[in-house]
Amino acid sequence: MAEADGAVPGLSGGLSGEVARRLRAEGRHMTRPRRVVAEALADRGAHLSAEDVVQAVASRAPDVHRASVYRALESLASAGVVQHVHLGHGGTAYHLADLGPGAGDRHLHLQCQRCGRVVDAPATVLTSAARRLRREHGFRLDATHVALSGTCEACAEHGDGPDAGTDRR
Repeated sequence: MAEADGAVPGLSGGLSGEVARRLRAEGRHMTRPRRVVAEALADRGAHLSAEDVVQAVASRAPDVHRASVYRALESLASAGVVQHVHLGHGGTAYHLADLGPGAGDRHLHLQCQRCGRVVDAPATVLTSAARRLRREHGFRLDATHVALSGTCEACAEHGDGPDAGTDRR
């Protein structure tokens, strides 16, 4: 159950307060499913599929229904607490958004075509491309909503990627 200030007991103090604050700003309350979903995402600290979140929630609160988990993910994403990213082949992954001090910029997601690994990268990596797209096409890029596809360093070093063996530095 949420504490009197709306904080989430399973999350660190600052993060917990920020989750509660963002929900209140959206006119929402800290329901049990939202709390358990936020705790599960914080505990795992990874990019999880909706099914992974359902399983993590079931292990800590078996009475929270699958549909409640999906509604909680949607509500937390709407409040800016959870970020979702569309991965290759139609999958979606969820993780806690960067909520700490100075976390105004969302980050990019890079997904390896070979092993499926997802890693974070600063959004500033695409700043010049975003400027050029806006200048030349009037297009405002939001690359944080999808994963950029390529080959991770480990797969490239083992000759598993399209540019294996090339020096990218």
